[in-house]
Amino acid sequence: MNPDDTCKELPRFLDGDMSAEEQVRFREHLAGCEACSEAFREALQLELLGQMTEEEEPVRASGETRRPRAPFGRWKDRRTWLAGGSALAAVLLVALFVAVLGRQRAADVAWLVPKGGRHLEARLTYEAVDRHYRRYVPDRSGADTAARVAALPLHELARMEAREDLHGIATAYLLHGAPRQAMAFLAQMPDSPDKHCDAAVIALEQARLARDGDMNGALLKQTHLDAALGLLDEVLREEPDHPQALWNRALVLREMGLTLLAAEAFEAVARRAEPGWSEEAWSQARKLRDETLAHEREWKEAYAATRDLVTDPAARLPLEEARQYPGIVRLVFYDAVRAAPTREAVLRLLPVAKALDLAYSGRVPDDRQPGDRGPRVEDYVRRVAERDFTRRGPAARSYGLYYRGELPATSALAEELRRSGEEDILLGLLVHSGTRVATDLEELARLADAREDPWMQLQAERELAAHDSREGAWWKAEQRLLRALEACQRESLAYRCLGLERELTDLYLDLHRPADALRHAWSGWTRAKDAREWRFEQEFLQELADVARYQHAFASARAYLEESQARMPEDCEQRTHIQASLASVEWRSFRPDSARRALDRALACQRPLGLTGAFVLSDLARSRPQPRDGDHLRRSLAELRRPGVSRGREALLLFIEGQFALARSHAEGEAVLWRAIELAEPWPEDVEARKARAYAYDVLIAEEGRAGRWSEALAMLGRQLRMESVPTECLVAVSIHHERTLVLAQGASGRLHGYFDDTRTRPLDGTETLVPKHLVAELRGCEHVDVLALPPVHGLTGLLPMDLAWSYRVGRGARSLRPPAEGPGTHLVVTRVAAPASLRLPRLDMLEPPRVPDPLRVELQGTQATPARVLEGMVEASEVELHAHGMFSPAVSDASLVVLAPDGDGRYALTADRVRQTRLRHAPLVLLVACSAARTAPFRHEPFSLPGAFIQAGARVVLASTVDIPDTAGAFFEAVRERIRGGARPSLALRDTRTRWLMERPADGKWLNHVLLFE
Repeated sequence: MNPDDTCKELPRFLDGDMSAEEQVRFREHLAGCEACSEAFREALQLELLGQMTEEEEPVRASGETRRPRAPFGRWKDRRTWLAGGSALAAVLLVALFVAVLGRQRAADVAWLVPKGGRHLEARLTYEAVDRHYRRYVPDRSGADTAARVAALPLHELARMEAREDLHGIATAYLLHGAPRQAMAFLAQMPDSPDKHCDAAVIALEQARLARDGDMNGALLKQTHLDAALGLLDEVLREEPDHPQALWNRALVLREMGLTLLAAEAFEAVARRAEPGWSEEAWSQARKLRDETLAHEREWKEAYAATRDLVTDPAARLPLEEARQYPGIVRLVFYDAVRAAPTREAVLRLLPVAKALDLAYSGRVPDDRQPGDRGPRVEDYVRRVAERDFTRRGPAARSYGLYYRGELPATSALAEELRRSGEEDILLGLLVHSGTRVATDLEELARLADAREDPWMQLQAERELAAHDSREGAWWKAEQRLLRALEACQRESLAYRCLGLERELTDLYLDLHRPADALRHAWSGWTRAKDAREWRFEQEFLQELADVARYQHAFASARAYLEESQARMPEDCEQRTHIQASLASVEWRSFRPDSARRALDRALACQRPLGLTGAFVLSDLARSRPQPRDGDHLRRSLAELRRPGVSRGREALLLFIEGQFALARSHAEGEAVLWRAIELAEPWPEDVEARKARAYAYDVLIAEEGRAGRWSEALAMLGRQLRMESVPTECLVAVSIHHERTLVLAQGASGRLHGYFDDTRTRPLDGTETLVPKHLVAELRGCEHVDVLALPPVHGLTGLLPMDLAWSYRVGRGARSLRPPAEGPGTHLVVTRVAAPASLRLPRLDMLEPPRVPDPLRVELQGTQATPARVLEGMVEASEVELHAHGMFSPAVSDASLVVLAPDGDGRYALTADRVRQTRLRHAPLVLLVACSAARTAPFRHEPFSLPGAFIQAGARVVLASTVDIPDTAGAFFEAVRERIRGGARPSLALRDTRTRWLMERPADGKWLNHVLLFE
């Protein structure tokens, strides 16, 4: 149903003629339709006026009965009356309404508060519902959202509407389980801590409503929780004792699984001694802390009991631990068998093997069924017991000494075990020793396969993938790990799967692919909690922190790290890593003093800082140096420059070294930074080389700006963008290096002007004016302005006034592109896409057919509009129009994506990664008629967005919006296209079409101002 048809349903909605499901759908439409909202407000005011008029009527005679009124009378009749009424009647109606309303006391809102207790666990800031404590009683009525929303009393909402009580209406919707409708009203309120606190509750409730049965639902839930925590942290930064925010933050942390941090947050609430709330908070804190510490204690006892089997021949057999924690027990159990020097010592372990078999198969050991997964652990123990211990005994004793740390892992030890013929013991040494023993990979694979045990085979696959990664063949490592994970899941070996998820997370973080990393980090975190694997829980907490840091979700990153620290307070090695990561979060949040304190806590352990800590130490050299920082950096860099370091990593280390040196000696630092660029330049496919090059240029450009050398700075920026030539007139160039901002402008005269500032105190949020007015004035004589910018500026809206014609210039990248193919290309149009039903996206309107026949037009619609078919169709297209839903999901893509019909493998997203791997032969004009299609990933080293990906793939022009757009936006994009077809320069076509459109539809300015052009 198109919007106009939906609007015609307003009378049925007002008359109560809709089903509960129809009401929910119409309320969602109402929140986004200005025409319906205005008509709805008029109806509410008329209803309220009717009620108040009746209340003013004289009391009737006792024998006179009064006809009951429908909630809105009949809106169809009232609408007819209003349409036929005179202007005078309308004036009288308004006058009467105002007069009566003035005498009407504030409406009673007791109906918002359930009598038996509160059904919403969170605290809202609407005073009427938070005035007194009410115990939490979960709603067990079983009513779905549609039924609960339908139960909202419209006459009470009318009273709130008449008072312009947006906060009350939002509260009512939220209490009735409709967070999306609540947000529509809350968004209209002015910014305040209370508003942001309630918005966080909405995000929390949306997280709880997300279906976490599949990965996409679980990651959507995490996105909402990230938003909730960020909002609450901002509230508490402004008002540290905000009672509702303190309580709600504890709920969010508990929902995220950060139990110790949630306990601390509940304790902070309890100390405020609010009646009722304090007692509930103490109860929550004790429960969370006791359960978490008990879980830690049990896991560590299980691990210790199993290790005792290796070190103590008379150790207790950990039978109960094998049932409770089969993963960690099985991991160490193999070592216990390898280190057992006699047949009797091996057979003594048989009960543990049977307990493990039972834990993994769910059957008693003697009840093997056809199709059971893999050989039982008992089989391995019995095979070992049959070995010749005159040969195996010495090898087992040597392995026991190695395991206990009394014998180093050497090639001589490996050769001794190889000669013994005890291949399972040799395999254990090769797997555990890593790179300390030269390993023949073919031998490793053969030994693992010979065991016919998936547990061993998967361990070998991890080692082989690690070798691929060290050799720079990350694509081989990725495919090997993905295949291994699939096999692991078939075998239900949870512990091994967790190790593979962690390896994949690390690989994707090294490749700076946080969306891919998030899927495996979140899966690993969830699986680790389900399997009660304490050590993996801690590892995935830190992985999630790294992903959040990459995605600029700093509140969540901080929370994950603080939870990890609370769980391992005495581990100095972990403290160094955690505090160095916290220092990075604080630095990127523009809190240099907090960053310095975190870094000093990391340094207190007297260990190398690692890559993240070295980065922060280099950054702090400009503003928060300490006398021994040079020693700390040299030690950290020496540890990082171990043999076999890649060229990209070495270039990155040179950047860190050069930036640090620059604060002490400009000449020395500059020389090292140029060395970093030179080393990185030949390796554009290496992500660390790209980072080193970008970061080094950022610093050098900022230094030129600080010195007022505008021409040198512009030349460097052109080199950073890999431009063959930099325009000599009508351009703006912007570069931001943390606290330092450089803006260059060149008007029609060709004279270059500049502006430099080094006092930035907060991250760039897109709302500030970057280009000063005096520089904008220099551009007034230009027909078109080229904008040269890299992150975090690239992709911002409002950089220049709308009356100027301008576009972002996007570099092609290092790879050379062939000239566009000759001859006409097709005009590919993607429309009426059959998006996955699970996303619950409304069907978009059918496009109007072209006014002029277009013989080159090719349409992909419905289920045919899959990513594979669209990518294939774009190759030969000279124009591409995508009319589809756009969305930003950090779980699916690092930048915005376009939602298409699912391919055979279920993938529905057209992402920047997939686009930039395509070769667009006809250099097409691309119209991305999708919500937020121009939203850019928060990468510091390169612009990463759908428009940028299309340019890299060969497009000449891309038009897209950074915000949500209405269904009618397609006509605007098509009008711009027609001007371009007519010969207009794209930037002028966009400016002139937008100017005309705004004159005719001024309300569309809220999205038209966010349409950007990339060339």
